[in-house]
Amino acid sequence: MKIKFKGHRSAFTLIEMTIVLFIISLLILIVIPNLTNQRNNAKTIHGTAMESVIQTQIDSYLNENTDDNNVTYGLLVNKGYLSEKQARQAQKNGIRIVNNNAEK
Repeated sequence: MKIKFKGHRSAFTLIEMTIVLFIISLLILIVIPNLTNQRNNAKTIHGTAMESVIQTQIDSYLNENTDDNNVTYGLLVNKGYLSEKQARQAQKNGIRIVNNNAEK
């Protein structure tokens, strides 16, 4: 004997919903570590680029001011070679000026 349901609705079963949630959670588990690695790579690249900018500005200052051999962030900002924001960011990244060289 066949039983027919009145008003049969098509809907997701519990198994189908579980499979969909499992697939979504798997994708999240794959994506999150990848995003973390990309963020770390971006920070490394930014630090290297900032160090390069600081060194370029030190070299520019020394080329134009041959009599001055003691370059500091304050001096570069006052003379217009760096903005205050650039100097703060470089110091935040741990870039120091030692013997007229930018180093981390």
